[in-house]
Amino acid sequence: MSDNTDATTDFGFRDVPVADKKPLVRAVFESVAPRYDLMNDLMSLGVHRVWKRIFVTALDPRPNRRLLDLAGGTGDISFAWLARGGGPVVMSDINPAMLGVGRDRALQRGFASGLSFLVADAERLPLPDRCMDRVSIAFGLRNCTDKAAVLAEARRVLKPGGRFFCLEFSRLKIDAFRPIYDAWSFSVLPRLGARFAGDADSYQYLAESIRMFPDQATLAGMMETAGLSRVHVQNLSGGIAAIHSGWRL
Repeated sequence: MSDNTDATTDFGFRDVPVADKKPLVRAVFESVAPRYDLMNDLMSLGVHRVWKRIFVTALDPRPNRRLLDLAGGTGDISFAWLARGGGPVVMSDINPAMLGVGRDRALQRGFASGLSFLVADAERLPLPDRCMDRVSIAFGLRNCTDKAAVLAEARRVLKPGGRFFCLEFSRLKIDAFRPIYDAWSFSVLPRLGARFAGDADSYQYLAESIRMFPDQATLAGMMETAGLSRVHVQNLSGGIAAIHSGWRL
């Protein structure tokens, strides 16, 4: 990331100083943390649950594989990995409020064994090189300031032969549906956020952040630039979301 103090980055549709983005994103997720699952249900009409099942299947959990779950949120990916017989998980998030919700849910669901928690910035992970078999990030990369740094860190901590997976809202590929999708994102979603979570602004930001995120081909190119190989893209629901994967060879 540039050291230029005049540099800006996107926070939704706004340009903000680079140094301001992380505190702004942190405030959003501190606001939505208690109702994070509701947020995802509203944003995807509940389909995120199907997408996550497909995503965890792609991760291919096995007892001898160790997973780093970046932007682990409230634990959906980590818990599904463990439930399907995956090995130890490090559930990481930059936001202590989000990680706290995940920790509480883990205890409630009996996932204390094989699960550890790490408050960390995905752009600068306090982990050694080549220590993970899988690195995942689900609906988190678009909120990171320096996405290239996150991808580079993911590759660094992967063992040779390990794989990185990203599940994220992406670029709709069906032009006929775009007006409906835009109306949902920018008219309906903030109103639902105000009604059910008392926070229209955070939901407005989240809708805007989806539009600012790199499209499928651009993200695939960024992964290759970070040194990941055999990059593959799987569109979900016509490109509303996509799974990107790549190997460290």
